[in-house]
Amino acid sequence: MNGDGRTAAIRTERLRKVYPAPSGGKKRGGPPGPPQVGRGGGPPPPNGGGEIVALDALDLEIREGEFFGLLGPNGAGKSTTIGILTTRIRPSGGTACVAGEDVVARAAAVRQRIGVVPQRPNPDRSLDVIENLVFHAAYFGTPRAKAAAHGMQLLETLGIAEKAGAKVEELSGGQQQRLMIARALIHEPTVIFLDEPTVGLDPQARLGLWNILRELHAAGRTIVMTTHYMEEADQLCDRLGIVDKGKLLALDTPAALKERAPGGTLILMTLDGDASAAATAASALDGIDRAEAEGQTVRAYSSRGGELIPALIRAAEQEHRVVKDISLREPSLETLFISLTGRSFE
Repeated sequence: MNGDGRTAAIRTERLRKVYPAPSGGKKRGGPPGPPQVGRGGGPPPPNGGGEIVALDALDLEIREGEFFGLLGPNGAGKSTTIGILTTRIRPSGGTACVAGEDVVARAAAVRQRIGVVPQRPNPDRSLDVIENLVFHAAYFGTPRAKAAAHGMQLLETLGIAEKAGAKVEELSGGQQQRLMIARALIHEPTVIFLDEPTVGLDPQARLGLWNILRELHAAGRTIVMTTHYMEEADQLCDRLGIVDKGKLLALDTPAALKERAPGGTLILMTLDGDASAAATAASALDGIDRAEAEGQTVRAYSSRGGELIPALIRAAEQEHRVVKDISLREPSLETLFISLTGRSFE
């Protein structure tokens, strides 16, 4: 039980995942696939190529009925976290419990209690829509008649009941993702995991999926979603964990996280060469709270917004640099992420 009286649906303690680096190659930012793990959940066997730390001592608690988001760029460790919590990936260290069950010692019990919506739809294309749901429910011991009735209810709720007898190829991308949500719900899980659920969807399909997720949340479901879309995380989630390079950098409500963004407006100024001297000059300007360089870019934070642009341009020119581009970003989840990591989500 946590401080607000709600039981934890998910808890991790110092959760860690290490992959062997590709043989003979340099380390990469994300895990190779398919995952390779040693027996008994220990670190993968060495292969002479070093190692990749995909997840580093993650401590996390997600409450029952919460809509929780893991926000970060590609390769941050989001999908690895979901993989461990859904028992697809074995951790290298630490512990994780979902719905009161240990994901390693009680993996089968965890799978009974969770529904998973993958990053890319992966239905059985040899079956029609309702058959996909009935077939999936059979894994959980649901009788065919009960699964068919429940499946039709889900398709009706998700707005694709008219596609019940259609082959998967006849569905749009958004409709296939709705089918994946129906499949995840067919055995009535207590926790739903969605890994980048709106990747590849057009704006209309994305907004439609948002509405479905809001309805599931309103019905009391615990939802855990990974995303690298700022607006998606801001609009949907009760709380967010910002992750990068396998570490949890910040954890709070979207509103509280945005309040932590430093210095009001972020001014990004791209120059024609190294930005170090220009950043030093910018940091001395009245009204600039902080300035730093990354390659050819100056990042300056100011509570006075665009008012400081002329002074920043002059500072760059005095350091014999030409300003090629300049833009403003209001306090946001992205400006907080940049302040924490020194890089953007791209």
